[in-house]
Amino acid sequence: MSFQEIDIREVGQNSVKLISDDWALVTAGDEKKWNTMTISWGGLGELWGEDVAFVFIRPQRYTYEFVEKNELFSVSFFGGACKKELSVCGSKSGRNTDKAAETGLKPVMLGGAVTFEQAETVLVCKKIAYQDLNPAGFLDKGIEENYPSKDYHRMYVGKILKTYKKI
Repeated sequence: MSFQEIDIREVGQNSVKLISDDWALVTAGDEKKWNTMTISWGGLGELWGEDVAFVFIRPQRYTYEFVEKNELFSVSFFGGACKKELSVCGSKSGRNTDKAAETGLKPVMLGGAVTFEQAETVLVCKKIAYQDLNPAGFLDKGIEENYPSKDYHRMYVGKILKTYKKI
């Protein structure tokens, strides 16, 4: 397993496909204690003159605690592979499941953040902002259907510090 640092502009894949169709893992913590969860909502772009990733996490998710406590988080892309494993990471809580043991995903440290040996592309991000989603700002009232429990996501904006590609 080896990764090479690249420029984010060299990723070359459609970010909508990477996140929405192929899914990704957002992970925070350190080599001793970390958690990960599947994301299929998010984005990549530019904000305040920085290359950024946007990720959305509900407050009841175990990963939320780790992103809150840590400065860095990773966004790991698998190119559509590992969907079964990512499904486990999105449906089971790390509070009572060892996601690495259950899925076979192998955690590794890369650029100061936890990611996985099986990832094809990894973004290491530093939190620079967050915003709790507020339904008062939902112009399309159908959005509210995503929140029957009123558990609105927190959006984290992460400055992309490093981008890695598996070699």
